[in-house]
Amino acid sequence: MPRKSTLQIAAIAALAAAALAWWLGRPAAAPALTVQSAPLLRTLQFSARVATASRVDVGSTLTGRVVEVAVDEGARVRQGDMLVRLESDELRAALAQAQASERQAAARLAGLRSTGRSTVQAAVAQAESVLAAAQAELRRTQDLLAKGFVSPARLDETQRVVAVAEAQLASARAQGEANADAGTDVLQAEAQLALARSATAAAEARLAQTRIAAPADARVLSRLVEPGQIVQPGRALMSLALAGSLQLEAQVDERYLEQLQVGQIATVVADAFPGQRFAASVRSIAPLVDAQRGAIEVKLTPQQAPGFLREDMTLSVEVETARRERALSVPVAALRGDPDATSATVLLARDGRVEARTVRLGLRTLDAAEVRDGLAEGDTVLLGPPLAPGSRVRADTSAAAVLGASKGQAGDAGTALTNAMGR
Repeated sequence: MPRKSTLQIAAIAALAAAALAWWLGRPAAAPALTVQSAPLLRTLQFSARVATASRVDVGSTLTGRVVEVAVDEGARVRQGDMLVRLESDELRAALAQAQASERQAAARLAGLRSTGRSTVQAAVAQAESVLAAAQAELRRTQDLLAKGFVSPARLDETQRVVAVAEAQLASARAQGEANADAGTDVLQAEAQLALARSATAAAEARLAQTRIAAPADARVLSRLVEPGQIVQPGRALMSLALAGSLQLEAQVDERYLEQLQVGQIATVVADAFPGQRFAASVRSIAPLVDAQRGAIEVKLTPQQAPGFLREDMTLSVEVETARRERALSVPVAALRGDPDATSATVLLARDGRVEARTVRLGLRTLDAAEVRDGLAEGDTVLLGPPLAPGSRVRADTSAAAVLGASKGQAGDAGTALTNAMGR
């Protein structure tokens, strides 16, 4: 083989060996991102339902047959409007009987105060005259007995007549006292009249209960009764949503209780109207946790309730629980150690080698964490599997572009993390 060809082959072999050695000895590539300041937002998403501030079930206090149902579902009623009417013939008869008894008691009391007193006064006057005549006869008999014209038996008879007259006068006077304003007969008649009036009022109240009316301005949510049905106390006949502002009610997992506060702003969308979002704010957080479901009730108030909202409509709510206008953030996957601790370790690519650094954490989302101390803007954080500190590494920041593209953007790591909102 010519000398020139041999030298060429040797040169090519040397170049290949050098290329292979460089390939085998080059630093390992690891996905990474460049830390930059960017807004960081944490939100909490959950389902809710529309509810009025007051919702009541209307029922009957009597057992009876339904004669009329005056409203349908969805109707708006005013306070006092009739909703349901029950049969009332028997109760009307009971009211008439009670009214008759009241009139009878009133007539008796009036009689005691008018003709009764006149009769008693006449009886007293008659008893007084009889007693006077008997006493005069007694005196004559005593004179005749002293002269011997009558027997002692006649005196005894005259004395008996006087005693009877005195007893009749005392009885007439007692009857007069009983017929006085403070007398027992008048007081008894007044008590009977009051009892009769109470019976009339009770009969009127029971009759009024056959007309079931709206307790306040409201809208009928459900109608659970039809004419002809026999209803009983304790059974709901209609469900009403009382007039007032709408509110949103949700059951939120108690794990997120720390993130919720009264006054937080929320974005709400109805499943039936996905293109019409509206704003709301957290109105109240229940003081008790549902032990069976491990959830807590949260109520929100729409800032401007849209007209399409209906009772029990399903909604999706996203509450803004925390915000940082400018924050250094890293993905949760870049944290080494306990992700719930206040500090963690991250791996950096510095001068082509791996460097471990402890950072202090702040606001967290499900995907990202704010770094309060330990990193500077422009640092390159490794995202892949853990590498030994001090080992050579080649940072591949295309991972940040991939993360941004997954959110619909192709920006830097800070932009990508802005979209990685925890829920």
